[in-house]
Amino acid sequence: MVLKTGAAVLAERRGLPTALRSVLGYYADTGVFDYSSLSLKSEIDERTERMLEDVYDRIEDALAEEFGHPVDFSYDTKLILPARLTLGYVYRAARQDADTDPVDDNIATGVPPVEDAALDGEPPTLTPREQVVRAEQMTRLSIEALVDGDMRDAINDGEFEDFDVSFEADEGDRRQVAEVAQETLQSHLDGLLADLPDSVAEAYQWAVDYSEAHQDRDDHFRELMERAEAGDEGAMEAIRAEYKFADYEEPPATLSSDEQALPYSKTQYARVGVIYDGMLDLYRLAGLDIDDDFAKAIVLAIIGAQVWLDDVDDYADDRAEGQLTPVTAEYLLRPDDRAAYYHVVDITERYLDLAKEYATAADSPLTGVAVEYIYRSGEPSVLPGHR
Repeated sequence: MVLKTGAAVLAERRGLPTALRSVLGYYADTGVFDYSSLSLKSEIDERTERMLEDVYDRIEDALAEEFGHPVDFSYDTKLILPARLTLGYVYRAARQDADTDPVDDNIATGVPPVEDAALDGEPPTLTPREQVVRAEQMTRLSIEALVDGDMRDAINDGEFEDFDVSFEADEGDRRQVAEVAQETLQSHLDGLLADLPDSVAEAYQWAVDYSEAHQDRDDHFRELMERAEAGDEGAMEAIRAEYKFADYEEPPATLSSDEQALPYSKTQYARVGVIYDGMLDLYRLAGLDIDDDFAKAIVLAIIGAQVWLDDVDDYADDRAEGQLTPVTAEYLLRPDDRAAYYHVVDITERYLDLAKEYATAADSPLTGVAVEYIYRSGEPSVLPGHR
């Protein structure tokens, strides 16, 4: 108890690195101390960065052909964290089962072999090395799919600032860069999916369609927000019923009935959670044993991160631009800024606390520490009503 109390005190010291504070904070909450998670995180980050570099190399070749000169390219995305955590989860499990380290210097390429047993819900028995190979193959595929989806959203929203190139590019150039990058990625991804059974591509497409159905309601939610801003009580009630506490037409098997009843559960699952739920299904289809508790941790953590990191940071812009998010919704539905602030914090903590509980149950301290890192990286002080 003394050690946990001391860890809690140290975790609040902002002078310490956030990664270390996250390890200490996770220990204070759960009693699990796994400093090796820091070294595993570094290893996973390095290996997935190499996978990203392969993606960007392919895009650079296409851009060089398009513009007639060499182009250095990078793309700023935060969306691959769950793929990194899943790779770390498999690495940890494989190492626990192996006599010698099954992770070597090379990273497996291609697409993972998918067996009938996996498609029938009966994962084959894989050696630790086979687990690592398939996890690396699937992580590479997942990264391409996640970045492709992120690029699509950026292009649809007319946001090109994250497409970074080494030459002076005007707005037209940036749009061209974005379109070439996304088309190159999509073409390669389609080729990878074509080498897999139809059920794999169908699982991927189902997640994409589920998410896009939510995006198709964006104009409706913007209209509700505009009316609510003008004091329309009917619009505010509609936001509660259709956005905050909407019913699932197709409830996700990953989430329990209590989790499906959390504020904003349906809309945020459709907005971000389903993509990662679908990603984990791809790992399962490749024959990897992905624990249900781990899947819950990932889905709940990514919903919490979307609210706590993106929606909180973007509150002022989203409010000005009429973008309905859980954060802007709370500031419309609550009687004053102070109440809205506390409800945003409370809702986020409910998602992230559950995510930590499931990470612990799944024996994935790397994921638990990552959830703690998400929480300690938030800046709720930017919100009205903080003081």
